Amino acid sequence: MKYKTIIDKLSNRTPTLLGHDQFSKCSVLLPLIEKDDELHVLFEVRAFHLNRQPGEICFPGGKMDPNDKNAQEAAIRETVEELGIEKTNITDVFPLDYIVSPFDTIIYPFVATIRHPHKMKPNKEEVAEIFTVPLSFFQQTEPEVYYVHFKAEPEPNFPFDKIPNGENYHWRPRKMDEHFYYYKNKVIWGLTARIIYHFIELIQKD
Repeated sequence: MKYKTIIDKLSNRTPTLLGHDQFSKCSVLLPLIEKDDELHVLFEVRAFHLNRQPGEICFPGGKMDPNDKNAQEAAIRETVEELGIEKTNITDVFPLDYIVSPFDTIIYPFVATIRHPHKMKPNKEEVAEIFTVPLSFFQQTEPEVYYVHFKAEPEPNFPFDKIPNGENYHWRPRKMDEHFYYYKNKVIWGLTARIIYHFIELIQKD
């Protein structure tokens, strides 16, 4: 291959995440609403008949569709479908940091304001209930943090004889932190808690 061909292929290329095409992509929306003269965060409880994570607390969101122009559009579409609101009632949409999960998924979170929340008609096929938590609760409450540890287990035919130290190779340990918030009778944890924790960090930065 000629040098110029290589330069042509790399010129003006925008780098992305290595293996990006092999990941599932999801978008979620952290909704803010005005309630009782203060800001609240809105959450969903997933319908109990769903195959995946039934009954868990989450934000509106889901897998990106091929027809979605981008991650933000996917988050808005999912929110409209799940909360039964008009797209025009979702305003001031801003991206948060995206997350690469250990489970081959990239999650794109956004925060937005929901206007006229009294008009919401949650989709019972996906949402068992909705509830809100004052934003001040998260600003004043430190979550409990626990860790999930992952162990490297090479497959049986892994070529240990081709690498230094063979079967005694020192695999780097890995852990994932899980945040937990407890509000009244609700347990907000996992990815949802991690996103709200990140959001609070951003808005409270000096």
